[in-house]
Amino acid sequence: MSTPIVRIHRSPSEIDPAAWDGLLASQPAPSPFMRHAYLAALDASGCASPANGWTPQFITLWRGKLLVAACPLYVKDHSYGEYVFDWAWANAYQEHGLAYYPKAVAAVPFTPVPGARLLARDAESRVLLVQAAVAWCKEEALSSLHLLFGADEDIAACAEAGLMLRHTVQFHWINAPPALGTDVSSLPPEGARSALGRPGGGTTAPTLGTDVSSLPPEGARSALGRPGGGTGPWKDFDAFLSSLSHDKRKKIRQERRKVHDAGVSFRWSRGTDISGADWDFFYRCYARTYREHGNPPYLNRDFFHRMASGMPEAWLLFVAEREGKPIATSLIALSAGLGGADDSPAPLVAYGRYWGALERVDCLHFEACYYQPLAWCIAHGVERFEGGAQGEHKMARALMPVRTTSAHWLAHPAFADAVERFLEREGAGIENYLDHLGERSPFRHDDE
Repeated sequence: MSTPIVRIHRSPSEIDPAAWDGLLASQPAPSPFMRHAYLAALDASGCASPANGWTPQFITLWRGKLLVAACPLYVKDHSYGEYVFDWAWANAYQEHGLAYYPKAVAAVPFTPVPGARLLARDAESRVLLVQAAVAWCKEEALSSLHLLFGADEDIAACAEAGLMLRHTVQFHWINAPPALGTDVSSLPPEGARSALGRPGGGTTAPTLGTDVSSLPPEGARSALGRPGGGTGPWKDFDAFLSSLSHDKRKKIRQERRKVHDAGVSFRWSRGTDISGADWDFFYRCYARTYREHGNPPYLNRDFFHRMASGMPEAWLLFVAEREGKPIATSLIALSAGLGGADDSPAPLVAYGRYWGALERVDCLHFEACYYQPLAWCIAHGVERFEGGAQGEHKMARALMPVRTTSAHWLAHPAFADAVERFLEREGAGIENYLDHLGERSPFRHDDE
């Protein structure tokens, strides 16, 4: 088969939306954040733009007029908005008089949601896409390439291309009772080590062993302490609570009671039912929360205007009210509009994304960001709720730890060696951390 033609695009608007989204829909792990409308909105609104340190250089592979592979690629002069932290690597470069920036990232800006990054028609095209990205980085004299929060297929292709792998932990909720006892873990066997690819184009490409895991494919039910899923989704929120240990049930009920006793109620809207006034109020809350932490918001109002008009079916908004006045919001993304890899309807997945409040109410964050969304997910047959980056406190709400994976290529051989040794140590620490989390399952034991 002939080698495909590689093209570099300075904006997602240069790529046909139907061709991009058609390729995305064929992936085992699509997400709404990889839809053309989402990436184009980041670009057109100026949120992910050269002025903000995100220079689009999207890569596509073509066989004639057929798009066979594509990925979002950005050249960056900082590491903000990535959620896979490499500040120590950048500092080490600087201490040795070397430039770490600019670098390249294959990622969705400001969005730590695992899923497909390398859109491809087959495994061969996916590997060719990785190789094309590395070759382009070499031509541009970039220090490194980083694929963030990739799907299993992406990670396998990166490992075959010689990239190093790095693991982090997120917390996801599955709409099903545990199938096995809470002492059963889906972690690799004791002593299993993650495969680390070698940068620099070694003669023997490492393979991704069965002990290396990233996010399970869309629809898979695999999380620590919950292998295989249970007998079916919970019938209601009370049934979900009954699966938790006594202390966790008690804590959740106490937290919900505090919000209720404070006179706070909730309403939700989805898609085109979210009014312009609600979008405005949401953004006011969202921006205030960022500024309270001393940072400007990553996303501007224009971006959310484009979301409301361009892909409204992907959004669910909760509004907290007291005495008829809105005081807080949480915005949830949905996988609606994405087909499955075999043309069957994809399972509905929800993603916790943004929240903000104008008034302080004890436990309001937990109600707005976890309990209201989880109750909605149960009522609407959502299979999985992903809680975003980090946050051990999520385990008390039955969001269980899962391993997520990124892949890295560094041009400098000595630094590549140093990073590989670091990742070996860090990987062992992640395994120990997961073991520790596995001992803290919130689900009740048989004797409770």
